[in-house]
Amino acid sequence: MTMNKLASYWDFFDKVYCISLKEREDRRREALIQFENVGLAGKVEFYLTDKHATDAEAGIYRSHVTCLKIGLQAGAERIAIFEDDIRFERFYPEKLKDCIHFLHSDISWNMFFFGCLISGRTKTPNKSVHKIKYRCMAHAYVINRGFAERVAATPWRNIAYDDMLRSIQQDFYAAYPSFAYQGDLATDNDKAPRLNKFRRFIGGLRRIQMRNEFYQNHKTAIIAVHILVILVTAMWIL
Repeated sequence: MTMNKLASYWDFFDKVYCISLKEREDRRREALIQFENVGLAGKVEFYLTDKHATDAEAGIYRSHVTCLKIGLQAGAERIAIFEDDIRFERFYPEKLKDCIHFLHSDISWNMFFFGCLISGRTKTPNKSVHKIKYRCMAHAYVINRGFAERVAATPWRNIAYDDMLRSIQQDFYAAYPSFAYQGDLATDNDKAPRLNKFRRFIGGLRRIQMRNEFYQNHKTAIIAVHILVILVTAMWIL
């Protein structure tokens, strides 16, 4: 497939933004390489912002909402938003095409994630799409106009952006398997240093996301094995 053909798939999204702190030119260079690899070169607008003086989570919230407002003011019906530590893996043009076919169908959807953490999922007729129970992570998603208006009108209430999304989620979907991950660069969110250190200790957000997907897709078998081990252990002890 030619790069022009691949790039044309992304035309389905009216506006594409990537959030980045002004001083993180290093991340933007890496993000541009990632975007070029998947046909998004020249289609992404970087939203540059200053780091929040006192609360990184408030700054992240503000950045996402501002991108939505800019997209809405531009008349966009479908707005894609990425964060600048984006990494694309397991990306295939046909998978993107399947996802866009789903988004273009009559099925009601509010948000679609190219990658995130979930706490449950249900298969759909489209092999590349699952309906999800969203848990967290908002580094790569698409939002439709109606839901974007609702999110953009939701003021900051000392709740992280992904926590807010989880509280109002309805008709959320995700690519299966995921093909967008957060890189392992040091986070700019310094509000929870212990949590960030722990995430890096166990392999970083990319690995956490992959493990989450594996668990959700094999949950029944994993639980059954654990129950069997417990029963065998109990019988051996008795």
